[in-house]
Amino acid sequence: MIEIDAITKIYDGTAAVDNVSLTVETGEITAIVGTSGSGKTTLMRMINRLVEPTAGTIRIDGRDNRDLPAYELRRGIGYAIQGHGLFPHRTVAENIATVPRLLGWEKKRIDSRVDALLALFHLDPGQYRHRMPHELSGGQQQRIGVARALAAGPSVLLMDEPFGALDPIIRRSAQEDLLAIQRELCTTIVLVTHDMDEAIMLGSRIAVMSEGRVLQYAPPAEIIVRPAADLVAQLLGSGERVFRLMSLATVGQCVEEGAATGEAVDASTSLKDALAEMLWSGRDALPIRQEGRAIGRISRAAIFAHAAGPS
Repeated sequence: MIEIDAITKIYDGTAAVDNVSLTVETGEITAIVGTSGSGKTTLMRMINRLVEPTAGTIRIDGRDNRDLPAYELRRGIGYAIQGHGLFPHRTVAENIATVPRLLGWEKKRIDSRVDALLALFHLDPGQYRHRMPHELSGGQQQRIGVARALAAGPSVLLMDEPFGALDPIIRRSAQEDLLAIQRELCTTIVLVTHDMDEAIMLGSRIAVMSEGRVLQYAPPAEIIVRPAADLVAQLLGSGERVFRLMSLATVGQCVEEGAATGEAVDASTSLKDALAEMLWSGRDALPIRQEGRAIGRISRAAIFAHAAGPS
């Protein structure tokens, strides 16, 4: 757990971060989103003390982050940035092993960890561990950057616009990889992004910042249904809010009794994808299956009722 308690950072008399308090729960992803200059990166960098606060306290698992020297604190917190930041003169394996080496791990343990992380990111260790960064695609370089951040098994991972330099297709794949890996490792992640779609896809909770303050801190569905400020609504885009809400929920959450004709959809299918299938096939309802068994149906009316939210 990360507790940010009344944190302020002042530069030249101006508050870049102004009395911010929020809690990042253990094993969850908090996305910090906002326009340029909103204070989101400054806030995140105070967690690992790349920036020192002017006032306030940050606790990680109940311990003040100033209790350790800054360099020791950072070795226990993963950090991934846009453009990956790989050392160009080191191999993939050497890049991933950077922090374990600093921590004095034995070679056998380091080699095992490097191979395990490469496999986790769907990169064959035999093919990739001896490659140089310039021999990798942009997406592969970004995976190695995240693998390096995770190499020492940190409980906390900070990510600053990690996928911003990737093209949309590779970016989506990298986001899905991150979600899968986070579920497996249960790492607590703080991710800074200017992209509300990315925040909604990845965040368990979203902090929307403007002029150094947090305008709203809530789960994605609440942000979409009840934006707390005009800027939050603007970042969402009023015409897209319904579809974003549909992308968060699955048909398994909206099962209706009864049957429907045609090919079934899995219970894990998003409401957005289910609606697209209805429009494509000209049906008003779809049967739902779970683990190969029919469990009910989903109708257009149920999808629109869910997207409208509570009255």
